[in-house]
Amino acid sequence: MRALVPPAISGRQAADVVLFVAALAALWQGAHELVGKEGLASPLATFARAGALLGSASFWPHAGATGLAFVYALAVALAGGLAIGLALGYFRLAGEVFEPVVGAVYSIPKITLYPIILLLFGLTLSAKVAFGALHGIFPMIIFTMGGVKNAKPVLLKAARAMRLSPAASIRHILIPAALPEIFTGFRIGFSLTLLGTLIGELFASDRGLGFLLIRSIEHNDAETILALTVLLFAASATVGWALLRLDRRLRRHAEAEPASL
Repeated sequence: MRALVPPAISGRQAADVVLFVAALAALWQGAHELVGKEGLASPLATFARAGALLGSASFWPHAGATGLAFVYALAVALAGGLAIGLALGYFRLAGEVFEPVVGAVYSIPKITLYPIILLLFGLTLSAKVAFGALHGIFPMIIFTMGGVKNAKPVLLKAARAMRLSPAASIRHILIPAALPEIFTGFRIGFSLTLLGTLIGELFASDRGLGFLLIRSIEHNDAETILALTVLLFAASATVGWALLRLDRRLRRHAEAEPASL
């Protein structure tokens, strides 16, 4: 079995990335010249400020606070979404009843629920974790439920023939069969959980990258705003790119698996 690791980036892809970055930098510089440094910092000033932030001792406690809240929120979203999605996918009647409810709640703008979260958890780490998990748990539920429902009927018949318990059927048959969909839900939930965690820090927090960002907005510090945005984008885009490539490879592996049996 081939290892499920993201393949190395090709020369053509690297050239495309370089061209895209160069075009983006040119547009950015042009916009800076048009609106001025008060409205939009230049690329050079932004990256200089980003380097200064990375070299500042006061920056890392904020980055650590965001990272801690994000890891907790992602763990809650992954565990909760996986458990709920597997249950709703395995028990078809429950899935038919609650699937519209899940879709309806998912469509609600999460920011409208933030006052309720603050009421329940207060201005604590738990509030940021809850708000981040609230964003990421629904993709996990939806994709996991869909993956279980789309599992081949022959697999479920085999589980019944072997008299496996629901827990054993889910563990040994349904999770491996639904793994590509589960991973896709995790990939999307990763980005949304990070977004939810940062939004939580924007509104009610005294530390974290979101807190630094909203403080920079209040002081109209365009360089710091863009520097933080660039750092967050670089980190999330790198991880998202790796997860996407791994997702595609996992799906190709799942599609080729029957042929190798």
